Amino acid sequence: MKKKKPLHAGNPGVSGTRIVVASMVGTTIEFYDFYIYATAAVSVFPLLFFPKADAGASLLASMATFGVAFVARPIGSVFFGHFGDRIGRKATLVGSLLTMGIATFLIGLLPTVMRIGLLAPALLTILRFCQGLGLGGEWSGAALLATETAAEGKRARAAMWPQLGAPFGFILANGSFLLLTMFFNYNSAEAGLRGDFLEWGWRIPFLASVVMVAVGLYVRFKLDETPVFARALARGEKLKIPLAVAMKHHLKELLQGAFIMLATYGLFYLMTTWILSYAIGSTEFGFLGIGYRGFLVLQLLSVLLFAGMIPVAGWLADRYGRRGFLLLVTAAIILFGLTFKFFLDPAVMGTGNGANMGLMLFFLCIGMTLMGLTFGPMSAVLPELFPTNVRYTGSGISYNMSSILGAALTPFAAVWLARNHGVGAVGLYLSALGVLTFIALWFSKETKHTNLDTREERKAAVGIETTSP
Repeated sequence: MKKKKPLHAGNPGVSGTRIVVASMVGTTIEFYDFYIYATAAVSVFPLLFFPKADAGASLLASMATFGVAFVARPIGSVFFGHFGDRIGRKATLVGSLLTMGIATFLIGLLPTVMRIGLLAPALLTILRFCQGLGLGGEWSGAALLATETAAEGKRARAAMWPQLGAPFGFILANGSFLLLTMFFNYNSAEAGLRGDFLEWGWRIPFLASVVMVAVGLYVRFKLDETPVFARALARGEKLKIPLAVAMKHHLKELLQGAFIMLATYGLFYLMTTWILSYAIGSTEFGFLGIGYRGFLVLQLLSVLLFAGMIPVAGWLADRYGRRGFLLLVTAAIILFGLTFKFFLDPAVMGTGNGANMGLMLFFLCIGMTLMGLTFGPMSAVLPELFPTNVRYTGSGISYNMSSILGAALTPFAAVWLARNHGVGAVGLYLSALGVLTFIALWFSKETKHTNLDTREERKAAVGIETTSP
């Protein structure tokens, strides 16, 4: 029988299937953990951790804790990136997964403000920060696991596997919340402080994450180191302080990567976190007042397009190059931002039971299609900007710096803009992020043919340890 050829080249000890599973399952778990917090931040936490007379103020306070994780993510990328560039991708990926998983599990055990007072939101904020630390180290490690084992000419297609963790995690997290609200007959539009869902049901997705973490750890312990990193160690290219070299010699690439991701982040958190708060929010504050369960079904349907477009984007980025393809997608995002008022204004969409759910689904499908197209190639684009011995640190910092600029403030700012200036202002906010990304891409170089198995001698040699093998 003819031996099956591995899907990935360069490391004979690692099958392509194992790499695909390990890079995808980790990010699926990480994003699942992240999204269950995002969903709870809109539908549960304002009632249990931030109760105020003004429901809008409660939502803003809850959204502020959601943004804390984005401040933590660059710190996580520096911490985990240091070890990822020094001791390897495999061990670091295990550490980031444990950090995220433990924090998520503990959130499921937290007492509410009614039991321990202000200590409850303080502990919630600390654990949210820890979630951000873990995710800050996770994405770049998973992206490098895929890209540094990819066959020539197929790097964007290989790198799309960890990207699929985002829609898969979203489906698992929000699907579980949907099933729970149906089981407990919970209606966010009429929610009080009583009922089994608010008493304990909301905790189930957080506690259940421990099972998924165990699966992820099992898969990752079975991995070998990536061949690109192993060869870099063999050549004696390990750095004492990867962050110092990245900041000194690759500052341009760090900033460039952050702004290339900017529109992607803004679009994603508008289409997931903010749109949920706007759709189910009270009509008293200019929101739509749609039932939580009905809207979540629409979101889950549209996320299928997000998942479906990621492999399409990987193929197109390999076929036509990263820069030109992303310029076209970013231009489409800018135009999409200009349509928010025509889709989402209450006078057009309708409110409550009279809302036009078909129009809402169409809007969500456009946004999620664009999201898949812009997100798909990013796990190839950002690693291609950096040499091997600072790649974990550099790609992680760029990715997570962009999380502050494009995501940390986005749900909070969008809630404020929608309440004070109308939903059209939220779309203009997205278009402005898109313009910045378009400029960054315009002045960037095509990275499709970058050789990942090299380093820049002059730049990197400054920090190489004399004791490196």
